[in-house]
Amino acid sequence: MHILGISAFYHDSAACLVRDGEILSAAQEERFTRKKHDSDFPFKAIDYCLKNSGIDVSNLDLVAFYDKPFLKFERLMETYVAYAPVGIRSFIKAMPVWLKQKLSMKDYIQKELNYEGKIIFPEHHESHAASAFYPSPFQEAALITMDGVGEWTTTSYGIGRGNEIELLADIKFPHSLGLLYSAFTYYTGFKVNSGEYKVMGLAPYGEPRYRDLITNELIDVKEDGSFKLNMKYFNYCTGLTMTNRKFNQLFGGNPRKPESRLTQKEMDLARSLQDVTEEIVLKIGRHVRKETGMKNLAMAGGVALNCVANGRLLREGPFENIWIQPAAGDAGGAVGAALIGWYRYADRPRIADGKSDHQRGSYLGPEFSDHEVLEFLKKDGIAYHEIPSGEVPKVAADLIAREKVIGWFQGRMEFGPRALGSRSILGDARSPKMQALMNLKVKFREGFRPFAPAVLVEKVSEYFELSRESPYMLLVADVKKERRRKMSEDEKQLFGIDKLNVVRSDIPAVTHIDYSARIQTVHKETNPLFHDLISTFEKGQGCAVIINTSFNVRGEPIVCTPEDAYKCFMRTNIDHLIMGNFILNKEEQRPLKSDADWKKEFQLD
Repeated sequence: MHILGISAFYHDSAACLVRDGEILSAAQEERFTRKKHDSDFPFKAIDYCLKNSGIDVSNLDLVAFYDKPFLKFERLMETYVAYAPVGIRSFIKAMPVWLKQKLSMKDYIQKELNYEGKIIFPEHHESHAASAFYPSPFQEAALITMDGVGEWTTTSYGIGRGNEIELLADIKFPHSLGLLYSAFTYYTGFKVNSGEYKVMGLAPYGEPRYRDLITNELIDVKEDGSFKLNMKYFNYCTGLTMTNRKFNQLFGGNPRKPESRLTQKEMDLARSLQDVTEEIVLKIGRHVRKETGMKNLAMAGGVALNCVANGRLLREGPFENIWIQPAAGDAGGAVGAALIGWYRYADRPRIADGKSDHQRGSYLGPEFSDHEVLEFLKKDGIAYHEIPSGEVPKVAADLIAREKVIGWFQGRMEFGPRALGSRSILGDARSPKMQALMNLKVKFREGFRPFAPAVLVEKVSEYFELSRESPYMLLVADVKKERRRKMSEDEKQLFGIDKLNVVRSDIPAVTHIDYSARIQTVHKETNPLFHDLISTFEKGQGCAVIINTSFNVRGEPIVCTPEDAYKCFMRTNIDHLIMGNFILNKEEQRPLKSDADWKKEFQLD
C-alpha cells in the first residue's frame, strides 16, 4: 500500500511516501526549487518521492494532506470578523488565494496530480502528533505538539498507544508560544519562520532583563503550563506585522532594522524570551506527565525545534525518554499525515521495540551515484581527483586536521532543517578560529551563531553532559567541566558580543559562550561513512568531535544535487569538496561567472 503525505501553502512544503508503514522517502520542496522555506505545492518533492520508489501516481492507494483547509479558513474568517474593520488589508491580501485554491484543496490535488483516488485531511496537530509518535521507538508515549498555529490549535497534548493517537487538550489561537517567539524574532530584526533559531543562539549573550516584563504584560502562564497572551500588544491577527505600537512602547523603541548592528538590547530580549519559553515547556511537560502517567514523550511542532528547551526538559523534566521528530515543523506534517493514513485510516498494527526509531536517520532524500557525480564533473569540465575506494574517510580526516574547511556531499539528503552528515560543511572543532572563519567567510552569516558538534555516539559522554543519543541535533547539553578552559579575570568581565572570541574549552569551535552545544551523535548503523570519518579523525588526532554545519549559505536551502554543491563550494571559502569518491581542490578551479556579484549579495558588513 502506497500513501503520499503532503504539506503545503504555509511554509516548508514537503512530500513523503510511505509503503506498508515504512517511510521510503521524504523531502522539502525548497531543496529542489532553491527557494528557502518554499510554501508552494510540492510538485518536485512529490516527483522525487514517486520516482525514488519506482512508482507513479496510478500506484498510489491514498493521499493525505496535513491539515483541514475548511477549519483553517473558519479561523481566518472568525478572526477577521472579530477584529473588523481593522485588518482589512490583510483580509484583502489573503482571500483571493483561499477562494481560488486553498478551499478546494481536494479538487486541486486531484487535478494537479491527475489522481482520482481517496484523499484524507487529518487536523494539523494530529499530523504533528503522528509525525512524533509513529516513527518513535515507543509503543506508548505522551505526546506534546507546539507551534505557531494549525487550524485553531497552537499547543496540544495527548497519548499514543500502539496505532492509536488521542489528543486530550489544547490551547487555541491567538494564544501561541510559537507566535510569541516569532513576535520577538520580528522585533529583534530577524525573519519570521526562519530566524527563530537565531534568537535562540543569541540568548546566551544577554541577561534576562525583560523576563518579568514579558510575564507581567505579554503572557499569563498557569502552573500547568497553559497560557494566555495579552493581544493588545500583537498585530498578527489583523495586520501584516507581528507586533504593534504598544509593543514598541513597552520595550522602548521600534523593531531593529534587519541587518543593522545587534545591540545589548536584542541580546537581553532574546535571553528573556528564551527563559520564559523554557519555563513554559517545563511546566507543560510536568503537567502532561502527571495527567498521562507516561514515562516516554514524543514531540513535534516548530517549538520542538528549540533544542535548548528540549535539553532542559530532558535534564529537569519528568520523562525518562524523549523523542523529537527531526522535521518537527510543517515539513514533518507530510510524514505524520502519511502515517495516519497507514495506521488509522487503514488500521494497521504497529509494534515498536523501545530502542530504534523508524526515521532511518532522516536520510530520506535524493542520492547521487559516483557515475552521476562524475558525469556532472566531466560535463562542466571541472577539475577533480578520484579518491581510491575506501580512502575517503582518511582523506577527509587529514584535511580537517589541517584546519581545512570541507564540503561533504555523500549518500541520501537529510529530511528536516538539520544537516546530519550527508549535505554538510565540516571543520576542526579544536580550532579557536574556525567559528569566526566558517560564519563570516563560508556561511556568510552572523558571527555570533554557534556550530554543532558531530560526535561518535559511543564517545558522547566523554565530551558532553549527555549520556544518551541525540542523532537529530535536537538536544543541547553542556561541555564536560574537565574540558573547559579556566577563564581569566579580564575574560570574566566581558559583556555581550565581546564574549564571542574567548576560547572556552578544548573544542572551542563548538562550545557556545554558556558552555553549551547542540549535539549530533553519529551512528554507524544509519551513516557508516560519516561514522568512519570521525573514527578516523579520532585515531589520528585523539578527538572524536568535528564541526558539522549545513551545506548552504545564509538565504539558501541546503544543497541537494552535485551542481548545488559545486556552486556553493565555488561561492564560498570552502577549501575542498568531496562528492562520493571525488575530491575538488578550490585552488584548481576556474572562477564561476558572476561570482563577484553573488559574494556582494551575501557578504555581511
